[in-house]
Amino acid sequence: MSDAKDAPPHQGPSVRRFGAALLGLLHGHVELFGLELQEQKSRTLALLLFAGLALLFALLLILGLSLLVLVLFWDSDRLAAVLGLCAFYALGGGLCAWRLYQLVDDDSSPFSATLEELARDREQLLP
Repeated sequence: MSDAKDAPPHQGPSVRRFGAALLGLLHGHVELFGLELQEQKSRTLALLLFAGLALLFALLLILGLSLLVLVLFWDSDRLAAVLGLCAFYALGGGLCAWRLYQLVDDDSSPFSATLEELARDREQLLP
């Protein structure tokens, strides 16, 4: 009088197949998520490195050009040169802050391929 004898024989393999299919889907999604996470990490590191170098070289260029402008206008209009440089820097800083705000406010998902794959699987599993 075992419960295993009372249960229909087709339920065991069916549940196992469903479990195996579910684990296979989960494994594929976790693997895809891991690959996308690694790509995001590499991309972010490269972006930070090149952004830092670009900032350094741009700062050195701005410093050199500012000194050139001040030297050229030192005798004639040094106050106008300083005010012009300040206005230029304020405009540049404002534009960069506006663009940074736009980038931060972007709603795109970094794991869009994983989300699309999950949506396709949900559509296939639901009637």
